[in-house]
Amino acid sequence: MQIDFKNFDIKNILPRTEFEKKVLQFLQEWFLDSKTVSVQTSGSTGIPKVFEIEKKRMLSSAKMTCDFLGLKEGDTALLCLPVQYISGKMMLVRAIERKLKIIISEPSSAPEISQNIDFCAMTPLQVQNSLNKIHFIKNFIIGGAAVSEKLKNEISTTLQFSNSPTRIYETYGMSETLSHIALKQISPIQEEYFTIFNDVEISVDERNCLKIFAPKLNPEVLQTNDIVELLNEKQFKFLGRFDNVINSGGVKIFAEELENLVKKHIDRDLVFLGKPDETLGEKLVLVIEDELFSESCQSERSRRLKSQISNLKFENKFHIPKEILFLEKFPRAENGKILRKEILKLI
Repeated sequence: MQIDFKNFDIKNILPRTEFEKKVLQFLQEWFLDSKTVSVQTSGSTGIPKVFEIEKKRMLSSAKMTCDFLGLKEGDTALLCLPVQYISGKMMLVRAIERKLKIIISEPSSAPEISQNIDFCAMTPLQVQNSLNKIHFIKNFIIGGAAVSEKLKNEISTTLQFSNSPTRIYETYGMSETLSHIALKQISPIQEEYFTIFNDVEISVDERNCLKIFAPKLNPEVLQTNDIVELLNEKQFKFLGRFDNVINSGGVKIFAEELENLVKKHIDRDLVFLGKPDETLGEKLVLVIEDELFSESCQSERSRRLKSQISNLKFENKFHIPKEILFLEKFPRAENGKILRKEILKLI
């Protein structure tokens, strides 16, 4: 199904699948006289909840993204994200705000891409499974989870011989900021810092956690648990979640930084966690997802990987995991985010 918001008439939309029906339900809700729509959080950082968002704020968010990427009326977009979450809803709102043509594709881990597209949003898993097609997309944003160093390198390798004008960005945001408030280009240029949109202000608290003031999106100052490094008033580097900081023997360790380093060398999803320990308080452990892993070879595999990992250039010896564990499958939220607390329970 394709919807052209330049010549839009909801009566002409004939949904054929359950997903298309959900898209139509949202559009019907959007074009009612009510000032708000309902949005559900993913539950990846807490208990899932539903809250009401003002339509005018969603339109402001849509305009920020479209302006940043230079999208114009008549451009083509692809929706391949669930519409019960803010990510899918905002793809439709961007199409409404900028009068785009939007292709409705059933959300899956490998979205269907069969033509040139001006704009698309995907999760890292969807991108991983679509590497042979990303050259069809001119402007590409990736959200829902962090983009691994391995995936960044695969994207770069895939596109370097394609002569494609594709620009790919990693997003920073949350449901409360109506999707994202900052983008960081990862192809063709790999940027180190996120750049915030116009009409957004940032600062940090005493923990160096990011504070966001975006009055067109949310009337409140949003206090995050994301530890950042500010380059200037418009740019910042994400270091890690305050919740994920591991305190091992008095040394504070940023899990995400270690994960980015190790993922350059190990082709698996993995997390660093702080396992309760009587001596250290928290013992640094590395948990690796391996669907083909057999318990019978766990000790040997662990020894080989620990030897390999210990040879990596860690900042100091405290960053070398004390233990390496394996799970056949990581628990994940519906949007693909890894649930660290659930993994910690399992180990």
